[in-house]
Amino acid sequence: MEGYVNEFINYLAVERGLAPNTLESYGRDLRQYQTFLQSGQLDFIKDSNRNTIVNYLSNLQSKGRAVSTISRNLAAIKSFYQYLVRERYLEKDPAAHLESPKLEKKLPKILSIAEVEELLKQPNAFLPAGLRDKAMLELLYATGIRVSELISLNISDVNLDMGYIKCFGKGSKERIVPLGSIAARCVHEYMQRGRQKLVRTYEEPSLFVNHHGNRLTRQGFWKIIKKYAMEASINKDITPHTLRHSFATHLLENGADLRSVQEMLGHADISTTQIYTHVTKNHLKEVYDKSHPRA
Repeated sequence: MEGYVNEFINYLAVERGLAPNTLESYGRDLRQYQTFLQSGQLDFIKDSNRNTIVNYLSNLQSKGRAVSTISRNLAAIKSFYQYLVRERYLEKDPAAHLESPKLEKKLPKILSIAEVEELLKQPNAFLPAGLRDKAMLELLYATGIRVSELISLNISDVNLDMGYIKCFGKGSKERIVPLGSIAARCVHEYMQRGRQKLVRTYEEPSLFVNHHGNRLTRQGFWKIIKKYAMEASINKDITPHTLRHSFATHLLENGADLRSVQEMLGHADISTTQIYTHVTKNHLKEVYDKSHPRA
């Protein structure tokens, strides 16, 4: 099975242009499925049937895996078997009529405008790393791009004169995102006074680099935002996506239309963006309950 999995992952990378994190997730889930089959001495082609897959999903459930994890595993298995049938390695798709478990839609956690402002105040703009961190946080809140898109930015992707950045989202889809004046100024200051003190070579294309002078990683950014959230006394569970969620919610609260927000976030389907309308409705209810004398 290992060879077929590698071939499938290569297909997703070359033909579908999926991001490295997505490819890693597919590979991990399929190899976990492979381990399950091997433990039961099952052949993934000869013994591939609906019951085998259902037993695997039940096994994940018995281990206390979240519904979202089980759903993701099934999606990987279904895509894999579809590929095997299309390439004629299999005659029949054993996962064809399996449905994903219903996911409970969790509302994204956001920061208030006051909390965002407090977070953005924390980096020390007198230090190169502080200039970098300030630029990153301002850029994330100004554009709503994903953290993976932020750390993938190269200097050539930023146009400060015109006020936009070019980034590559899921499936390597390119999009142009407008950049606010404050974020543009912070990125300019970082590039002028901070970046050259962090890079080791002028040939480095990455916009944001770590103390080794290499491209900053997702894990590196995670540590940075956690540190500043603690310093800002924000007690919420902050994730790398928190500023993205806050960006979208604050735009909608202030009158932006859903289609524009969808475009800026790079969502292929507007139903993904609609989750933020539920957040704004919750916020309005909270404001009403606090403010109306007869609420």
